[in-house]
Amino acid sequence: MKNIIAIDLGSNSLRVLKMNCETKQSLGAFHKTVKTADGLAKTGKINDDAIARVVKALNEAKEELDFSDASVKAVTTEAIRQASNGLEALISIRKETGVAFEVIDGEAEAKYALRAVQNRLEILEKTPKSFMMVDIGGGSTEMLFYYGEKYFSKSFKIGIVTITQKFNNLDEIAKNIPRLMGEMKSYYDEVTAEHGAVELFIATAGTPTTIAALKQGMDYLTYDGEKIHGTMLTKNDLEEKLNALKAMSTEEKIKAVGVGRDDLIASGVLIYDELYNISGFTESMVIDDGIREGVAFDECCGG
Repeated sequence: MKNIIAIDLGSNSLRVLKMNCETKQSLGAFHKTVKTADGLAKTGKINDDAIARVVKALNEAKEELDFSDASVKAVTTEAIRQASNGLEALISIRKETGVAFEVIDGEAEAKYALRAVQNRLEILEKTPKSFMMVDIGGGSTEMLFYYGEKYFSKSFKIGIVTITQKFNNLDEIAKNIPRLMGEMKSYYDEVTAEHGAVELFIATAGTPTTIAALKQGMDYLTYDGEKIHGTMLTKNDLEEKLNALKAMSTEEKIKAVGVGRDDLIASGVLIYDELYNISGFTESMVIDDGIREGVAFDECCGG
């Protein structure tokens, strides 16, 4: 089949892409905040409400994108990996929607994200010889170091949903972030000591793209991923947009970042900011493409 539907069910979001494999052009995309990992930090399980949100979102995606003329490849990540009832949750979702998910590990997540980022860098006509790519997810964060012919990656169990639910407020998260991300610092130091410093810091996933959108004057409804690719963000941009978000009324927050996302984005900014501290970079390039795009390319072109 010449069309592919690529689905990425993360700890916070469901992202769907329909692609024509011959032209590599998007035939439509769908994104919904489903909070798969809601309550996971406390109960160790995916709750029924989260399963219902995923089912509802998948059915909406099927209506919007028409799955009938495409093959489907669906992957899911850290929330399902962590949950004691992860497989049962996937069976329920399959019964309700017909979509069968494959649980992938952190290494596969990084591979898919790398494929998507490399493709986007080509389109942007950027040719860094090396880079650090970070995917800040809901339940985990992946760090990948690319050095031309080789790359190294590792998944860390720190994500915007899990840390938001683990602590009472943003100040508590800020105090604990250096300790929580200590392993990431060690990994950064270890890889760069052995293979050398990298030229570029690339950030993907919801927090970087949301901050990039706010910097460009977009809100949740006017968000355009095509305009996000290649946006450069500094530490100062993060602080400025976080302070602006905190000062907004509830209605303004919903307009800016969507329903129930402001606390997650705020937590994500603290993770993102610490990555600047760890790496010493003063700016990063934001790319909207991620796992779903990598899955589509992989299915269309072969692994």
